[in-house]
Amino acid sequence: MDSFDYIIVGSGTAGSLLAARLSESGATVCVLEAGPPDTNPYIRIPAGFMKTLFDPKVSWQFAIQPGPGTNNRELTLAQGRTLGGSSAINGMVFNRGHSADYNHWAQLGNRGWGYADILPYFKRIESRIAPGHKNSNAPAHAPRNDTVRGSTGPVTVTNPNWDHELLHAFIKAADADGIKYNPDYNGESFDGAGIYQNNIHRGRRVSTAHAYLHPSPNKSRISVRTNARVREILFDGKRAAGIAYTDFADLSPTATQTRITARKSVIICAGAINTPKLLQLSGIGPADLLADHGIAIRHNLPGVGENLRDHYGARMVARVKNTDSINMRAKFPRLAWEIAKWALQKPSILGLGPAIAHAFGRSNPALDTPDFTIVFTPACFKQGYFGVLDDFPGITCATYPQRPESRGTVRIASADPLAPPIIAPNYLSDEADRRIIVAAMKTVRRLLTAPAMSQYFDGFLSPASDPDTDADWLDFARNNAMTSYHVAGTCKMGPATDPMAVVDDQLRVHGIEGLHIVDASIMPRITSSNTCAPVMMIAEKAADLLLARPQASDAH
Repeated sequence: MDSFDYIIVGSGTAGSLLAARLSESGATVCVLEAGPPDTNPYIRIPAGFMKTLFDPKVSWQFAIQPGPGTNNRELTLAQGRTLGGSSAINGMVFNRGHSADYNHWAQLGNRGWGYADILPYFKRIESRIAPGHKNSNAPAHAPRNDTVRGSTGPVTVTNPNWDHELLHAFIKAADADGIKYNPDYNGESFDGAGIYQNNIHRGRRVSTAHAYLHPSPNKSRISVRTNARVREILFDGKRAAGIAYTDFADLSPTATQTRITARKSVIICAGAINTPKLLQLSGIGPADLLADHGIAIRHNLPGVGENLRDHYGARMVARVKNTDSINMRAKFPRLAWEIAKWALQKPSILGLGPAIAHAFGRSNPALDTPDFTIVFTPACFKQGYFGVLDDFPGITCATYPQRPESRGTVRIASADPLAPPIIAPNYLSDEADRRIIVAAMKTVRRLLTAPAMSQYFDGFLSPASDPDTDADWLDFARNNAMTSYHVAGTCKMGPATDPMAVVDDQLRVHGIEGLHIVDASIMPRITSSNTCAPVMMIAEKAADLLLARPQASDAH
């Protein structure tokens, strides 16, 4: 039986990063990934997200339980299943979130997780190429602020090198509406409107596999095993001792299991859906749930699979006039020119993700911090087919509450490790989320019909007519909104005094030795941002915690 210092389950946003960092200490690391190597050519092409996000060869395609918040529609939740995980298939937005998010984590009893504590880890991640830098083709806006931004990290963070008049018009409309222009939301202030930053360099996606795992100088100490379907965590009493896994393609109940052991720790980096599923299958979770499925209770942890949070976004679509949009440039013969420009590392729509501009707004002007996000893209997709461009020039605004109060669950459906989990997000179940999303959609309507947009705006397509009442707006959201793929919180971090906490502030699973969790599931509350950059930060900090190194105090 093979033995390693550390076993990491999942080579995703956290797992690839963590493996590289742990190997720096001289430790041996085994990384188990359910998906294939990240050789799919669409992974490196930023616009390739339209292919990879729905490709079951490189992504999990989880079914979301229908409910009142979706008007009983059946939605699909994609998560990465390849080296790099979701950082290999997502929209590449690099967004840390508001400093208040992390201060709240600390206030909940999680020592060392306030914004001042975790800022050095955000700086350690990135090599920020600000607009106007000699290596940036993006229009200059503001220089990099080195007190809060990193310059030597593995992940290159850039602004799009592609520009369009619709982006400027939208930002002007937001600024005039009180959402003031901010050139760097990852800088001193999160508030405002501007252009999203991306983990894209020279027109290519930078996943954590490409930034950390593949270039690691310690590859001889890292054993990467792809197409490995983890069946269960192995224990020696109350200590996690190893992992049992099978070949992913072998669906037989009697599939040959490979067992490996960990001398120091088993680390679960499988994401906010698969992490609680694996713990529950291994006997760690709500006792009633485990008993219902005939699973021996290793440790009763009621919070495993609870506290699911996600950004549930309503998408509003409009036609445009007097200009084109990405829709037109994505059709031949113009697409051939875009491909050629991308190959030459010139500005091209192939080098873009799905989110380009943003506005962080307030449902109530008296609020200290923004509470909803508007995502603006000069493109529109066919109704009900995200990722399939429509046949006319259009724009899309998606908007969602930043810190949703609605909480859902992830629970195993049976003791069969091959059975998909039951995912019930309970979208819009909290009144505050309903109020915020209505205010956000009204703001979108106001911005797109503002004077700054008047020469381009050519009428709404969705909603086709103006809702009359808040109830009508809410009904539109229930019929139209979809996941932003930002699931988090299902194994939340908190002190032992919190009965729903799963890990402590050292990321150790309560009541079990030698078992850590490092992914979005540990977030006690979802951040106000996309979750990729925060998960990178969690993994950077986890490396220091696992190796008992001093916590970072600067960018070095």
